[in-house]
Amino acid sequence: MKKVSIINEIDEMLNTYCEGCFVKAQLRKDEGKTAAHRFCISECTVGTQLQFLGQELNKIGTGGK
Repeated sequence: MKKVSIINEIDEMLNTYCEGCFVKAQLRKDEGKTAAHRFCISECTVGTQLQFLGQELNKIGTGGK
């Protein structure tokens, strides 16, 4: 994957799934920003995919793949 296509995919995922996410908004309201962020990173399937794409970007940035 090229760097630009990965960035575009990340942007599309954020706009499609994360903008206006009810779960994130509710967790942030009930438990705070840190708890909402923790959920997004560790439990949300979209967050997991975003992490994977970020790792792919890092590989490209450091001369990998």
